[in-house]
Amino acid sequence: MALVLAALNLRPGVTSLGPVLEEVRDSLAMSGSVAGLLTSVPAVCFAVVGSTAPALARRYGAAGAVAAAGVVLTAGLALRPFAAGPVLFVALTAVSLAGIAVADVLLPAVVKQRFPDRVGAMTGLYSMALNVGASCAAVATVPLTGGFGGDWRYGLGARSVLAALAVPPWLALARRRPPEPPPPDGSGETTDRAGIRLSRDPTAWALTAYSGLQAGSAYVIIGWLPQIFRDAGLSAGTAGLLFSGTSLLGVPLSFALSSVAGKVRHQSGIAATIGVCGLAGFAGLWADPAAAPWLWAFLLGVANCSFPLALTMIGMRGRDGATVVRLSGFVQSFGYLLSIPGPVVVGVLYDRSDGWRLPIAFILLLTLVQIAAGLLAGRNRRIG
Repeated sequence: MALVLAALNLRPGVTSLGPVLEEVRDSLAMSGSVAGLLTSVPAVCFAVVGSTAPALARRYGAAGAVAAAGVVLTAGLALRPFAAGPVLFVALTAVSLAGIAVADVLLPAVVKQRFPDRVGAMTGLYSMALNVGASCAAVATVPLTGGFGGDWRYGLGARSVLAALAVPPWLALARRRPPEPPPPDGSGETTDRAGIRLSRDPTAWALTAYSGLQAGSAYVIIGWLPQIFRDAGLSAGTAGLLFSGTSLLGVPLSFALSSVAGKVRHQSGIAATIGVCGLAGFAGLWADPAAAPWLWAFLLGVANCSFPLALTMIGMRGRDGATVVRLSGFVQSFGYLLSIPGPVVVGVLYDRSDGWRLPIAFILLLTLVQIAAGLLAGRNRRIG
């Protein structure tokens, strides 16, 4: 229950803002540059704040750190809509995303600690909940705003209620930490996990590259896919439906894919299959977005399942919960930094070339690199 409630709150702080961004900008006299800054805040927070999660887990335990992150998230979401100006609005957005960043890093470690024999299935469960939370937040923000008399502040602030409900289960878990597993050699001595040099481990870097490239691809799909379809002559409504389809497809696929990935020793084949779907989807957009838009959207929805696969591999590559905490922090921090340039380059290429073929060619190249990283990250290797 704690995993599902936390996962439901990992994306609404981001996806709930887009549908009322115009109203937010008008109300706060927010400039276009500040609005653009909002789009980069998630990746920066995930990279910078997420790197502190291992230290917090060592001090308070993984469950205790997630509980604290939930409190921070709740406060940020509750206070953000009532910010007096755009700068404070951005700052409170960063506060809420700081809570999300810590939970994002630590949930794979909690799964490893609490469900060591069901890493894939449990990762799939909370990945599915994450997709549900993201999709529902985007859809429900406008109706919620209408229910509060058209006031976007209450429609946006209502997200803090669900975030608050996720805190008590984590406080309960924090009171009973799972026992430390015995050392593999049965000697009664613990491993000096602090001595693990992740920066020198090729598997850790392969996971980082795979995680970062898949995040960059996802940001491109989130930020540009509707515009690609609209530029091809499709209506705004149709473009929105196609984009929603890529998100909703991830709900059942996340659970199924992670469950399968957790039962096999090597995930390289799964990473390659997902990557090929991405290649086919982007190639279709390069050739003619309007020729078979639902097929391209379906293929890109499958490609987006590289996110739960990355989470599953993080949980399986670490030998124990303590190692997974450090590995998740390393992979997600550096991975999110790696994801930032991709969508920016796509936007620049779009402006300079006045079309989508050059930007999509760039995405196809990155997808090939992502597949190569997935082949390496999916090998049956243990860190720690």
